[in-house]
Amino acid sequence: MDIRQTTTSSRTKDLSRFYRTLERLETGIGGMRKLSDCHGRMKWPDRGVYFFFEPGESRSDFGANPRVVRIGTHALTSSSRTSLWNRLSQHRGVAATGGGNHRGSIFRLIVGEALMVRDSRYSVTSWGKGTSASSDIRATEIELEKKVSNVIREMPFLWLEVDDPPGRDSLRRHIERNSIALLSSYNRTVIDPPSNDWLGMHSPRTKIRESGLWNQNHVEETYDPNFLSVLGDLVTKQINTWNHP
Repeated sequence: MDIRQTTTSSRTKDLSRFYRTLERLETGIGGMRKLSDCHGRMKWPDRGVYFFFEPGESRSDFGANPRVVRIGTHALTSSSRTSLWNRLSQHRGVAATGGGNHRGSIFRLIVGEALMVRDSRYSVTSWGKGTSASSDIRATEIELEKKVSNVIREMPFLWLEVDDPPGRDSLRRHIERNSIALLSSYNRTVIDPPSNDWLGMHSPRTKIRESGLWNQNHVEETYDPNFLSVLGDLVTKQINTWNHP
């Protein structure tokens, strides 16, 4: 990654360019979706990057335009076979029960942590402990899992097809890490601050509170402005594919 320093003014311009690109993606694919309305039989690319927004979170310099709160991807190891929908469904949780498995989704885990801090009624001591849990332990976590599902399922999101092989050097990872680094306010001038009511302000994790994102990795990094051209080209490709399959 290019580690050149960027000024606040250039970062502001790059943020505007980033959001204009996402607006073009939104228009080109017919709008955002919510996981509450999604299922695996819908039209999904095999691999991609996703961008979550959140009700009540707007960009400070563009009025009511929504602010991205999480960027993610999947299959970043050569052995991974996880598809884009597989990853999104892990964040969504189990449609039939309303529950989910926070041990299989860091997004669910960190949202649950913030919910427990905000409202102690949902606190469970086992949350985030271990890679698996007994049925008895999962039973004590079900109410919080349901609450997490309710929050995440109502977050509008966009997705971008980036169909390259799994691996640490994938183009998906390049888009993910640079997008996070651009949007993050961690240890730098805050351009698009979260609202005072943003759930993430209750997170026990400093990087989440101070970055304004439901992300921890890459929030302290410096982005390469050249990634915006790559992002734009990928959006154009997806729109063309969407409209002319």
